[in-house]
Amino acid sequence: KLREQGVIVRHFKQQRIAQFLRISIGTPEQHQALLEGLGDI
Repeated sequence: KLREQGVIVRHFKQQRIAQFLRISIGTPEQHQALLEGLGDI
């Protein structure tokens, strides 16, 4: 769902971090888009 809102996510295949999601934020606008996207899921 985040990708549908323009937020790029990355899944890691390594066993020790397979349950984690890495999130990198750039601009304040991108930060706001992430927060809104997380609120929708």
